[in-house]
Amino acid sequence: MTTAERPPIALDPFVRDLDAESARLREAGPLAAVVLPGGVPVWAVTHHAEARQLLTDPRLVKDITVWGAWQRGEIAPDWPLIGLADPGRSMLTVDGADHRRLRALVAQALTPRRVEEMRERITKLTEGLLDRLPTDGGTVDLKAEFAHPLPMYVVADLMGIEESRLPRLKELFEKFFSTQTPPEEVLATLTELAGIMADTVAAKRAVPGGDLTSALIEASANGDRLTDQEIVSTLQLMVAAGHETTISLIVNAVVNLSAHPGQRAQVLSGGAEWSAVVEETLRHSTPTSHVLIRFATEDVPVGDRILPAGDALIVSYGAIGRDEKAHGPSAGVFDITRETKIRHISFGHGPHVCPGAALSRLEAAVALPALYGRFPDLDLAVPVSELRHKPVVTQNDLFELPVRLTP
Repeated sequence: MTTAERPPIALDPFVRDLDAESARLREAGPLAAVVLPGGVPVWAVTHHAEARQLLTDPRLVKDITVWGAWQRGEIAPDWPLIGLADPGRSMLTVDGADHRRLRALVAQALTPRRVEEMRERITKLTEGLLDRLPTDGGTVDLKAEFAHPLPMYVVADLMGIEESRLPRLKELFEKFFSTQTPPEEVLATLTELAGIMADTVAAKRAVPGGDLTSALIEASANGDRLTDQEIVSTLQLMVAAGHETTISLIVNAVVNLSAHPGQRAQVLSGGAEWSAVVEETLRHSTPTSHVLIRFATEDVPVGDRILPAGDALIVSYGAIGRDEKAHGPSAGVFDITRETKIRHISFGHGPHVCPGAALSRLEAAVALPALYGRFPDLDLAVPVSELRHKPVVTQNDLFELPVRLTP
């Protein structure tokens, strides 16, 4: 059977074996026919070189009205993944001049200096969470007690979102990403999330502060400013991507170091840098399995296949990160000493590269050495094979991370 004749790969909505699924996608060729949960057919780019090419191809756009299935009414408004396919007007969903305008205005607010100024706050939050962890050698869910709250507190601080909103935001974002959200709750979830962001914008218009939301309100270029709706969509995008990516990055780094005690010893002894742990985790166990969604304005050749005009494309980072053509025959192996000349693209590539990449890296760079500084013998309380993924096809996300902590 040739690549062009292979049947579509249905992504498992319960994510029971992400590694095997990613391997199947890579084997299917650089452009694989895929069916998303809910029976929605799309294409997936699964190889590194082709992904870099397509992520800069102007024939692929974020405008959902280009999608033939959308035009024909085949995508239900209560499809569980609709919030990712059509998340509202922001720099994520526009291209060309509109994208440059929005990204330039956001860049005025989310500056490298603002990110670096978060280091002290991240360090304080990290130490506070570590102080609350038990030290009796018992089992604790490190995701619930450390990896999840840290990014949530950070984005709340950065955006100026009231801390009292965080428990509800956690519930809403779980519904937002899950393939198992009941149809009757999909639109209500999106509406409530937008409402919380709109309340934040209104509060900062009334009483500005030193947060990112206030900076977005004030950002201007040649008299042009972001509208409230653009700010709301931008906040929702950045909160969603900002906390989920970092949670998975911290969790997956711990899993990998536990599975490779020799490499853990190497980094703890100073024989390797924590930045190598972060980057290899991003490549090998990328936090984002699949990114939805781009649409072809015309036929686009990819390998021995054609991405037809009007069809949708997802970027399968879980498959791309272990592409042997980019990272050699050991691409499937976690190795913090890897000398791959080609860097990973787990934060994207091209015009839509993730604007929060520096913040996510900073959080992991602070959190991981602090965690292992307190608990150098930290280890998993269950075998890696017993760790369960959440039913989220876009995120490499575990239900929990049971570990044993010994000071």
